Amino acid sequence: MIVHQILVGGMQNFTYVIADEKTRKGIVLDPSWDLDRVTDAIRKDNIEIELIVNTHHHYDHTIGNEEMAKTLGVPIAQHVDSELEHDRELRDGDTVEFGESSLKVLHTPGHSVDGISLLGDSKVFTGDTLFIRSCGRVDFPGGSASVLYRSLKEVFGKLDDNVVVYPGHDYASDPTTTLGQERKTNPYLMAGSLEEFTALIGG
Repeated sequence: MIVHQILVGGMQNFTYVIADEKTRKGIVLDPSWDLDRVTDAIRKDNIEIELIVNTHHHYDHTIGNEEMAKTLGVPIAQHVDSELEHDRELRDGDTVEFGESSLKVLHTPGHSVDGISLLGDSKVFTGDTLFIRSCGRVDFPGGSASVLYRSLKEVFGKLDDNVVVYPGHDYASDPTTTLGQERKTNPYLMAGSLEEFTALIGG
C-alpha cells in the first residue's frame, strides 16, 4: 500500500493519499488546505483517486472536500453520524476498497461523535482519536472523555503492537509510530482506569 503523508495548513494537519500499489487506485483522506500538494502527490505516482474519506466532520479535516471532489470527480464518504453533506455513509466494520487494497472502518468516537479510524496493511489512520504520545481533545461539541477512553481501550486495545499509527496532526517529533510504542509511552493509552484518563484529559 502506498501512503503519502502530507503536512498541510497552519494547524499541523496531515492529509493522506493512500493507494493500492499494483492498480494505482486510491483515496484521499481528510483534504483541507494546500490541495495543490495533494494533487501533486497523486500525479507523481499516477494514482487514480476513487473516493474522498473524512475521519470526522471538523473543518480542518474537511474544508477541502468540495474543491477536491470537483477536481477529481469523486464522491465523499463519512461516518453515518456526520453532520456534513456527503455521498456515502460509513459504519463500523465497513470496508473502503481501492484496487486490490482495502481499509476497515473502525468507529472511534470521543473527540467527535462521527470519528472513524481506518485499518489495513498493518496501518491505522487515526484522525484525531489517537496522536503520537497524546489523543484528541474532548472539549468540542460531541466530545466525551468516557467515550474516547472506550475507543482507545476497546478498539485500539485489540490491535497488534506492530500496527503503524498515522495520526491526523503532526503534534510530535515523529510523523508516525507503532501501537506497541504508544502503549509504552502514551500516557492516555497507559491510563489504567477511566478516572485516571479523565484526570489527564479533563472534561
